[in-house]
Amino acid sequence: METLQEKYHKEIIQKLREEFQIQNIMAVPKLVKIVVNCGLGEAIGDKKVLEKAAGQLGIITGQKMQVTRAKKAISSFKLRAGDAIGLRATLRGNRMYIFFTKLVGLAIPRIRDFHGVPNTGFDGAGNYTLGFSEQTIFPELEYSMIDRVRGFEVTFVIKNANDTQAKRLLELLGLPFEK
Repeated sequence: METLQEKYHKEIIQKLREEFQIQNIMAVPKLVKIVVNCGLGEAIGDKKVLEKAAGQLGIITGQKMQVTRAKKAISSFKLRAGDAIGLRATLRGNRMYIFFTKLVGLAIPRIRDFHGVPNTGFDGAGNYTLGFSEQTIFPELEYSMIDRVRGFEVTFVIKNANDTQAKRLLELLGLPFEK
């Protein structure tokens, strides 16, 4: 069985070159990294929330989560500059392709009433952001580990692409878009 990375190099590059008449192989759209981000506003009051969420997302992504901190102080939210308010992991290379395969093959089919991922998550530069309302769609997480259902975002960063090229690349990689 070939990996997603091998499939990209053997088949997908050629299809994209033919569809978009790309002469130079270096100008073909390419998935550079996947960024998993989780905002944790409740971490201001309870520091243990960060540890629990970092453990859960670490199991999902396969790597240690990085703590993100507030840039500005907002008094109405009782937030000071430098407070830990989120988690982030940047996946590249082999880990990125393993996570993408796990996301498309295992997690997305477990979403209730799923009709495809929305077409509205593109940013104009070819990057695509997809939000999930709960982390329980990943089968590696046991229900005993989950203290609270939390949402997170997954951003696919694509080089050398506009929105149509990026969407076609993600379709060829296996991401099911809405009809």
